[in-house]
Amino acid sequence: MIGFTLGQGKALAIWALVALCALVTGTASAAEIENVRVWRAPDNTRVVFDLSGPADHKLFTLSSPERIVVDIANANFSAATDALPLSDTPLSGLRSAQRNGTDLRIVIDLKQGVTAKSFTLPPNQQHGHRLVLDLFDQGQPQNQLQSQTAPRPSASPLPQRPTRSASEIGSRDIIVAVDAGHGGEDPGAVGHKNAYEKHVVLAIARDLKALIDAEPGFRAELVRTGDYFIPLRKRTDIARKHNADLFVSIHADAFVRTSAFGASVYALSDNGATSETARLLADKENRSDLIGGVGGVSLGNKDQVLASVLLDLSMTASLSASLDVGSQVLTSIGKITPLHKRRVEQAGFMVLKSPDIPSILIETGFISNPGEAQKLVTRKHQQSLARAIHQGIHGYFLRNPPPGTRVASLKANGKIAQGPREHTVTRGDTLTMIAARYNISLQSLKQANRIGNDEIRIGQVLKVPTGSVLVQNDF
Repeated sequence: MIGFTLGQGKALAIWALVALCALVTGTASAAEIENVRVWRAPDNTRVVFDLSGPADHKLFTLSSPERIVVDIANANFSAATDALPLSDTPLSGLRSAQRNGTDLRIVIDLKQGVTAKSFTLPPNQQHGHRLVLDLFDQGQPQNQLQSQTAPRPSASPLPQRPTRSASEIGSRDIIVAVDAGHGGEDPGAVGHKNAYEKHVVLAIARDLKALIDAEPGFRAELVRTGDYFIPLRKRTDIARKHNADLFVSIHADAFVRTSAFGASVYALSDNGATSETARLLADKENRSDLIGGVGGVSLGNKDQVLASVLLDLSMTASLSASLDVGSQVLTSIGKITPLHKRRVEQAGFMVLKSPDIPSILIETGFISNPGEAQKLVTRKHQQSLARAIHQGIHGYFLRNPPPGTRVASLKANGKIAQGPREHTVTRGDTLTMIAARYNISLQSLKQANRIGNDEIRIGQVLKVPTGSVLVQNDF
């Protein structure tokens, strides 16, 4: 006969109670899949499962036919899947069933093979627990289709200039990588009346690209061309792939106080540069082409001390250029919208940490401020911001053209006009068209000529504010 002391009996009772509570809690806390979202990017598809709570999962793939299987412990599926946008993706369908009474199996049928990765995300301001599947295309990326891109808002067209010939001059264009922040399931800040940062900044980025592409000797590359998510480090990788001379990331700020207002421009902080240099030097596998953008210098065959010096020089030069172009852009933006700070600020933003590409981050305003949010969603203000950013970038590169570019060749040959300019009004001219032609604001053109309204007459000679301009006939 086995006996228990009073103390042992209490201990067993407590243990049994704990086990019972754990069983009840486990049953009650089954995670519910409440929603499924699908986002298409140029070379991958992201599937996001919104969960009511955390859950463990396992992922594996099967072939003949191709499919992905996700097993989730202690979970249920209640999301609607009838309207998922699958037509432009490798996915052909999604189904689910319960296993072992409590577990859930999700099967994703595929049109073609993919490389699958999965991870979970904790709750944030917009979403709860999430299980994310990234499905990377195998072989050639699928064509980028329009159904997964943010709709282009209608508005008056941006000014365009004649398309330039590829055979002209023979030197390369100045390349600007334009990065619209956030995207896909990451909306960024959500402002007044559900103004989404990701849509606002993509519209501005597209406008900015149109303006840059219309300028002889310049070309813009959009980092994000539609409504999908790109990891932060991959954004700078895309800029480097295009051999960009400048990386411009566009955002719309948010703050807990709705009274905060004004645009800002950021460059990388000194501390951020130091920490990134250390990280890059430690990454021996990938550092061989880290500063390939500045003279094709490779770090792969350098010892640690020399590599450190070269990388530090590259980072210092990029940071100096970032502060310079950032200051010019900030001044230009300040002519059309209030500024949060009147100097370029510095912070450790991940997208600014490129050692070989001058990089700036522009906060176009506080989308959390109702007044600024109302402006940021309008096409007129978006286009005004794009023009202001373009004017700052354009002015910087006319003063500091990268070697080997068309603009550098023209400047060396004295074919960039400097100083005061005049424009004689001809039939069909408007003040808006004239301002766009010379890349200046309408307000500055009016102020220079003391014009209080929009009336001009044929033959009138207008003063164009002082600056630099390429001589168009040389292209």
